[in-house]
Amino acid sequence: MYDHRLYRGLDELLPLREDLFAHLRERCRSLFGSRFECLLYDVTSTYFEGLCERNPQAQRGYSRDGRPDCKQVCIGLVVTPEGPPLAYEVFAGNRTDVTTVEEIVDLMEEKYGRAERIRAMDRGMVSEENLEYLRQRDALYIVGTPKGRLRKFERELLQKKNWQEVEPGVEVKLIDHPDAQGQERYVLCRSAARREKEAAMLQRQSDRLRNKLEQIDASLRKRPQKPEVVERRIGRWLGRNTIADKVFHVEVITKAARAVGLKIEEDKSKIDWAGASQGAYLLRTNCREEDPCKLWRWYIHLTEVEGAFRVGKSDLGMRPIYHQRQDRVEAHIMVCFLALAMWRCLEMWLQAKGLGDCARQLLEQMATIHSMDVVLPVRDKPEVRLRLVAKPEELAAELLTRLQIALPTRPRTIQNVVEKNAVQ
Repeated sequence: MYDHRLYRGLDELLPLREDLFAHLRERCRSLFGSRFECLLYDVTSTYFEGLCERNPQAQRGYSRDGRPDCKQVCIGLVVTPEGPPLAYEVFAGNRTDVTTVEEIVDLMEEKYGRAERIRAMDRGMVSEENLEYLRQRDALYIVGTPKGRLRKFERELLQKKNWQEVEPGVEVKLIDHPDAQGQERYVLCRSAARREKEAAMLQRQSDRLRNKLEQIDASLRKRPQKPEVVERRIGRWLGRNTIADKVFHVEVITKAARAVGLKIEEDKSKIDWAGASQGAYLLRTNCREEDPCKLWRWYIHLTEVEGAFRVGKSDLGMRPIYHQRQDRVEAHIMVCFLALAMWRCLEMWLQAKGLGDCARQLLEQMATIHSMDVVLPVRDKPEVRLRLVAKPEELAAELLTRLQIALPTRPRTIQNVVEKNAVQ
């Protein structure tokens, strides 16, 4: 067994992709009772090592891995709220999230029909064109919205009535869309934990930006500089503190064509609004559901997709990609998708057995179980190979008992062994 033989196996696997999607769909129905009433969609990227000249999809674009220097592909993943992934699509690395929605909607309708199914997407997918496309197909959706849209609902946000607690520290409120003629509504949400986090981020950036601006002002009063140089310095620091930059108004004081100081002001109205809107966010939907708590739960399942991306990149080795051909790249992503489906099923199995939902810890314990092959030479006959499994450690043995897995207690004869790195 050697690497090139495995690579050739990828060529045989890729044509089975659609059959795999159909199999996963049926297994989700039979094992987990999935009815696919809500489908979650998000996009990530994974980068390449190498030039990838033979892969037209390998392009430079917005890198979620912090590697803008490398070419990449984008991957759109569809997941059920129960956890298992259903399908994926590979896009060119320079595609923006918002341009992938129509293709994924068409793919899901082809596989699951146009039933009253809810599509949950984050705000990176949202454009008025995409929402109009969904409405024309009578599709139901619940999506995130840009933070700036909260301004239109300042009064509702500050009101203390009609809030419902969906879980400790999270409250929601259903609001009619001001100009959608009853076709759309908003779910106004506020989270105590998110408010604390955003307040801390604003305070930290405000303190840092204020101190730096004061240092620049003090420096200019001692040694005047060219105004354009100072403006660039200010711009760099504002760009590094994007949360706090809207709070400050900075004016360069000039004298005789030289910058001699700064006039630094903090906008109280923006500070007050930042405090009022911290921890708040808006969801937009055309669903007819009247319970804002249920709408919020449908949307928050998007964390399943984000979790799937983290598992795929860290635990399952999806990045970086070393393949150079497009078909091999797609097959590599397909193998990672298969591994993700198995990972999610393992987590659900653990939950059903009351063992939590951390597949990583289970695999670490299972890795402590070792096996050994004993080769017995036999005169005038092929050698006999016996495989023995070591006795597991205490914690691993307890997990096996809870999972109702029995290890073999007797040696087993192994046949048709292919030596690793054998010459073919």
